[in-house]
Amino acid sequence: MESKIKANAIVFGNNIDSDVILPGKYLVLVDPYELGKHALESLDTDFVNKAKDGVVLIGGKNFGCGSSREQAPLALKYAGVKCVIAESFARIFYRNSINIGLPVIECKNISSVVKTGDTITIDLETGKIQNQTNKQTLQGTMLPSFIMEILSDGGLIENLHKRMNKK
Repeated sequence: MESKIKANAIVFGNNIDSDVILPGKYLVLVDPYELGKHALESLDTDFVNKAKDGVVLIGGKNFGCGSSREQAPLALKYAGVKCVIAESFARIFYRNSINIGLPVIECKNISSVVKTGDTITIDLETGKIQNQTNKQTLQGTMLPSFIMEILSDGGLIENLHKRMNKK
């Protein structure tokens, strides 16, 4: 995974819960690509088509609240979400995202600076977020080096395999 991401934004509001990200009826699916086909379908029936070429998802406060299902960030990743930026995250969603290799960054006021369709550039190592459309720059949280390592390896399991093979 690259430390710099550039993609168009899709903006959602506050309190987007894991049941909305991936409804419970799809938890029987095991193929991550099948999960991705149902990401956020109750909020935007065309989300999967909009996201297929890669997008940055912008959320408000408390993004990923609700149940602790790891399938929610997995569905986003396989739908084409390159990164989620929100004002705040539910703790378990944040960690599940890192574990499956989906970058997540907290950034105050991101919702007021980005509109759907804006082109966003993110430097994961510095936390710098640039809205290329309106020329505004924000500072998100910097991801620690151990999280960057997990993300660059594609997730926690891949990271552990890599580290165990070095010994």
